[in-house]
Amino acid sequence: MTIDDRFRLRESGAVGPVPPDYSVTPTPDGILVASPDGGRLLYARSGPAVLPAVPPVEAVPPGSGFASAPPQQVDMVIVDAAQRPETIGELRRSGVIGVTTAVVAVGGDHRVRSPAEFARRARLWGAFAPGDGHVMSCPPAVWPQSRPHGPHRVLITGGARSGKSVEAELRLLTEPKVSYVATGEPADPARDPEWAERVARHAARRPWWWETEETRDLPSLLKRARGAVLIDCLGTWLTAVMDEHGLWDEEPAPDAEERVEAEMHDLLEAWRATQAYAVAVTNEVGSGVVPATRSGRLFRDHLGRLNQWVAAESEEVVLVTAGRVLELP
Repeated sequence: MTIDDRFRLRESGAVGPVPPDYSVTPTPDGILVASPDGGRLLYARSGPAVLPAVPPVEAVPPGSGFASAPPQQVDMVIVDAAQRPETIGELRRSGVIGVTTAVVAVGGDHRVRSPAEFARRARLWGAFAPGDGHVMSCPPAVWPQSRPHGPHRVLITGGARSGKSVEAELRLLTEPKVSYVATGEPADPARDPEWAERVARHAARRPWWWETEETRDLPSLLKRARGAVLIDCLGTWLTAVMDEHGLWDEEPAPDAEERVEAEMHDLLEAWRATQAYAVAVTNEVGSGVVPATRSGRLFRDHLGRLNQWVAAESEEVVLVTAGRVLELP
């Protein structure tokens, strides 16, 4: 099956023209084109999942509400990754996209600031962003896998409102299983409605299948985690640790700093040993400004050290500023 500009997904949901011996079948996942030799190409839907609770590839239990067997893996998927990249994650979750499926990202236009940025995102998602007029075969003869797999560690740092959390979420949009780890205090609308509203907006932009866990016990979580994990953020985690050990007090206990550093080392050991595809967000502190208070200086010093330690144990470290991403070698 050769895919070129003759095959286009129309707004009506039809694909054409195709040779007469090819089959074209509408499915909940999109339009499936199959060739006589068994090649299977899916033009993925651009809207939300039709069946948001699609089970994995295992057999569907009786009475589950699914009229047929689970979706079968296809050879190639074409996705409008500018409009809705999380479609790739949904299809991986359901088993339509497997380890041998070629994922083609299309839709690079004004919705993404440059072709280079679209290609960067596609690479992170394990997809290929072809140029205009590019001819591809289905199944492809060679398809390099570029998507990170666990264990793989990424540290994303940046200043306040720099876009670092958005970048972290962007990287994991196409993963079939994601645990979002919130290290801050649970939102209490009665006590702080503004903060509760911020948390709600943050949660609303995540894909529906992401699981949220609110915890400060990052070492235990990283040790048991599989799939993908997003930690947001290390600065909030350190704030809670320093508070728990009284390091904010005017006269902290003599061993308070030692206890805080012990927890930092426990986190580092778990980060180093994790089997997950782990992405952690942190704050870039200091930038030459000396905090005016003792507590501010302590926080700057401890978080600066923690960032250096975690970065040293990470396969990737990126700096985000003004929404732009700089990969740090």
